[in-house]
Amino acid sequence: MPRCAHADQVAITELPEEVAGCEDCLAIGGAWLHLRLCLSCGHVGCCDDSPARHATAHARTTGHPLIRSIEPGEDWSWCFVDETAMRIPEVQGEPRIPPAPLAP
Repeated sequence: MPRCAHADQVAITELPEEVAGCEDCLAIGGAWLHLRLCLSCGHVGCCDDSPARHATAHARTTGHPLIRSIEPGEDWSWCFVDETAMRIPEVQGEPRIPPAPLAP
């Protein structure tokens, strides 16, 4: 199983209490499906099933390797560099999020 060599780069260990949605979609009037939080800077982007894929775009632009799902009941993280999923127990919290505009 692949291992992540970037787990020591987690800067965000406390998730926000609430988020308004994908920061980039909100700025351009776009819509998202699922939300992801950058564990380097706290940027909230949308998943790859969303039209704009802002979480991946953020990782590519900044080089920030790790995201965490902030969907209710999900506690997984993803490393873009090592292409592996994991749980990072040091990251705590479950933000309140708005309903996804693209949810069925």
